[in-house]
Parts: sequence; C-alpha cells; structure tokens
Amino acid sequence: MNPEIKRGNYAKEKGEVILREHEYDGIQEFDQKLPNWWLFTFYGGIVWFVTYWVLYYHAGWSATDEQKIITQVAALQERKDAELAATLASLDDKTLIEHWASDPAVVAAGEATYAVSCSACHAADLSAMMDAGGTKIALPGRPLTDGHWEYGSKPMEIFKLINEGTPAEATGYNGAKMQAWGQILTPKQVAEVTAFLISKNPQDFGS
Repeated sequence: MNPEIKRGNYAKEKGEVILREHEYDGIQEFDQKLPNWWLFTFYGGIVWFVTYWVLYYHAGWSATDEQKIITQVAALQERKDAELAATLASLDDKTLIEHWASDPAVVAAGEATYAVSCSACHAADLSAMMDAGGTKIALPGRPLTDGHWEYGSKPMEIFKLINEGTPAEATGYNGAKMQAWGQILTPKQVAEVTAFLISKNPQDFGS
C-alpha cells in the first residue's frame, strides 16, 4: 500500500512522504525521513574525515604524499650515487680504452644507447649533421668525429661530460648545452656510450 502523500516542508516521521511546498518550472520535490543506518553512516563519515584531517595534516600522524615522494627520490639518488661510485672505482682511462672499447658487446650496447639518447643532437654517424632531402642541416650537438673534445679528450673526462652535462660555467655549443645524462642513464650505460665513442675515434685514443 502506498503511503499517503502530504504537502509540507520536511518529513518528520519514518514512512512519511511529503511533497514539498516549493516548485520551480513545474518541478516538485518529495521528502522522506532517511533511515537511521544511513544517517549514522553519513555523520560517522564526517567525524572520520575531520579526525583524519587533523591527524594527517596537523598532528604528524603519518607522512604526507609530498614527504613520501621526497623520501623515495632521496633513496633513489643514494642508490644512483652508490652505483656511480662503484663504477668509477673500476674505471680509468686505460680500462675504458683497452677493455670497454675493445669489447664488441660493450660497444654494441653503447651504440644502442647512443642511438636512443644522443643521435637526435649528434646524428647517428656522429657528424652532427642531418640529411634532409639532399640538404645537410646542422644539429644542435657537436660533431664527435672531428678530433675536437671541448671539455677534455681523456676517456674519463668524456665520461664525466656525458654523466654531468655541459659545465655550468660554459656557454655550450652555439648556445646549446648538453643535459646531465647521468640523471637518466645508469653509470654503466654512460661508460658504454663512452666506449662506443672511443671505438669510433681510434686515432684520438689509440684504441
């Protein structure tokens, strides 16, 4: 049996159905008293929100998302620094020339990384030139086959340049600076790219 519909403002008793007095553009609104379980859930949610807000943002009960991200980034940086230190401990100019640059697997890995990360600025053939329909267009990077190493011609100096990018005090090449690839590549990948460059310039490194 359908409950009796009354006119009024709000329902006050369980099961009472009120057709509210106000009307807008022909639209009328019904009102019924909500069940207690729904009201308790609703008010409990409000209490929980306020409690959680106070504990989370003002009482230091838990780390915020920002703090968690900062902690995770710091941990990642520590691991990267440790990996770099371990790589540097096993590298020197002679090792890069005689072992890394003479190992076909290492050179191939360095070439693959170079193709993805470096060729856009230095070209696949290291010439820093792009062929556009027969017209040669200069790319932003320096040529890597002309025997000129602006920031040091020793293997470890090249490794440092790739890892740390163009020195802060330098103006770069035609105003363009190279980014610090050590923020993206692993120390091993940086060493492999260095070995690849050495293998392509035997006259400069005696490899």
